[in-house]
Amino acid sequence: MNVQLGALLVYSAALILIGLWVGRRVKGTSDFFVAGRRLGPGLLFSTMLAANIGAGSTVGAASLGYRDGLSAWWWVGSAGIGSIVLAFWIGPAIRRIAQAHDLRTVGDFLEHRYGRSARAIIAILLWVGTLAILAAQLIAVATILNVIIGIPKWSGCLIGGIVMTVYFTAGGLLTSAWVNLVELVVLLLGFAVAMPIALHAVGGLGGLEAATATEPQFWQFLHGGRSGIAYLAMLGPAFIISPGLLQKIYGARDDRTVRIGVGLNGAVLLLFAFAPALLGMIARALHPGLPTIDLALPTLLMRDMPPVVGSLGLAALFSAEVSSADAILFMLSTSLSQDLYRRFVNPGASDTTVLKVARWAAVVGGAAGVVLAIVSATIIGTLSIFYTLLSVSLFVPILAGLYWRRAGLPEALASIGVGVGCLLAVQLATGGRGVGPLTPDMLGLIASALGFLFVLASRRPQSGRGPGLAVNQ
Repeated sequence: MNVQLGALLVYSAALILIGLWVGRRVKGTSDFFVAGRRLGPGLLFSTMLAANIGAGSTVGAASLGYRDGLSAWWWVGSAGIGSIVLAFWIGPAIRRIAQAHDLRTVGDFLEHRYGRSARAIIAILLWVGTLAILAAQLIAVATILNVIIGIPKWSGCLIGGIVMTVYFTAGGLLTSAWVNLVELVVLLLGFAVAMPIALHAVGGLGGLEAATATEPQFWQFLHGGRSGIAYLAMLGPAFIISPGLLQKIYGARDDRTVRIGVGLNGAVLLLFAFAPALLGMIARALHPGLPTIDLALPTLLMRDMPPVVGSLGLAALFSAEVSSADAILFMLSTSLSQDLYRRFVNPGASDTTVLKVARWAAVVGGAAGVVLAIVSATIIGTLSIFYTLLSVSLFVPILAGLYWRRAGLPEALASIGVGVGCLLAVQLATGGRGVGPLTPDMLGLIASALGFLFVLASRRPQSGRGPGLAVNQ
């Protein structure tokens, strides 16, 4: 057994034990779904940041840096921009509504604002899209384990699936918040130590620039290769209205907690975005012939770091992937148990029964994610499915539900149907290229807004419709 593998095994066992210990405090669905609505700024910050720095933000962003250069910043930077908007605009407003009406999922909010049909449609769409992002986290775990000990992809996916399913199932959001705090410390420490060593190995920024002199697009910030500012349309909205992130905000004890915790998370993401992009560029300079770009960051940590530092870096990657994976399980389990089971299958279910269903949903979702990860190809490609679907289907309905009194079920359904339909049509017709400068996700968002506005304009105002202007509730 090598040093890196031993360190990961010990670390994995520690995460499971912490999760099981904290899980003993979970007494009902309020603790499991929203942590009793008592998260302070520190825990909210750590669980949000740990959820946001996952496979796409580490292994995936480094692979983009390896392929395209500095413009890979926009993959994580877009998440930071979306998080700032969430912290000071959407987050506090939706937290107040959730507390006032005991809402526990985004599906609860959609039904509160639009009715049962909106809840059901979004729950089904999210189950499809969310499995894609869970698979991406597990692909990253498998990539790390493959570089360390050469085990096949299916084994790595299975190991990662077992670790995150066991500790999350013990206690839901309450468990995740505390385990994420440990994971976040390891994650940030690992990258902080690895970056200067990697820069030294390539001869500093000057050496890196000289090594990539034949590829001038490597140093273009706004657009280089296939990466750049266009990611903002795909990722910015997704990080404003992601159900997993909004449900963490439901657990905040007050609006100040949301502004501080989520705002700090956004600020750190804006700075952190440079790290994987630069590490990917360094990997390109030192190892230009890797068989797949997803190997860039694990290879750099294994081959160009002292064993202790490499072990810390790999533990940081493992932390990133597992912490994001538990956020995805959170969406899957709460959506199935609260949005589908309690609302449509067994409305009279007791709190104990719903909690049991949530835990079994996490197990089933984890198993499905493992299967999808095994048959999927790349991390970025798999993540793109989720982020695009999330942005197009939820962005307009959630914002309109918060701030537009007249918005009703017809507008919400039109927004979802037209947006997703346009997205799929453009994706199939252009092979994912889009039309001119407009990508499929941009066109889907535009179509979603137009569909909403068309139905709104064609319907006469109805007195007493809906719960009123949501932010004033």
